Amino acid sequence: MAMIDYFEQLTQEEQEDVTEVIQTLYRQTYLLERRFDRRSGRMQYVPEYRTCSKHIEFLRAYFAVAGIALKENAHMGVIYIQEEMLWGEKLPRLATIYLLVLKLIYDEQMANVSSSSHIVTTLGAVNGKAGEFRVLTSLPSPTEMRRTIALLKKYQMIEPLDVLEELNEHTRLVIYPCIHAVLMGDDIKELLETFGEEDHIGDEAAIQSTLEDMPE
Repeated sequence: MAMIDYFEQLTQEEQEDVTEVIQTLYRQTYLLERRFDRRSGRMQYVPEYRTCSKHIEFLRAYFAVAGIALKENAHMGVIYIQEEMLWGEKLPRLATIYLLVLKLIYDEQMANVSSSSHIVTTLGAVNGKAGEFRVLTSLPSPTEMRRTIALLKKYQMIEPLDVLEELNEHTRLVIYPCIHAVLMGDDIKELLETFGEEDHIGDEAAIQSTLEDMPE
């Protein structure tokens, strides 16, 4: 009853905000504290994250009923849900490859940076790293790359800093800390090598929405 009482004491606007946060977490499994705003050219705070943080004890109790843990990594600015059988949506092959490579690039650069949770790379670096692991037999077409970057942007994994219509190897990409949310396991290089050795992987690959390798 305590949860119901808490929710009913909120204003209608607050109730709608909390409901939206719950729906987003079920659909996406994570919330970012800040996202890049192209108009201002800088990171801006995300309202949903603030709502979640404000009502986090209520939300933890809510998700606990379903056996789901709600966790927060304040250093990286990510709130996420975690459960052993919680899976995200299936992604196309190229998006899966890019995510694995982006995670590797993120980890490599974060090892040398202590003051930021956001990493900037280029599309050329992503394709180059994929080439090193031989997971791409040839360079994807501009249309396929543009579609993949747009998809990863939709799921807030990355944010292109340059116009997608002018996509090239110099196109800059912000990698958000929730890149951790799409992978399970520690050895990304071994996973990429295995991915590259497969001859018949299929058009889609499942990506687990878990943050088991993220430090709390």
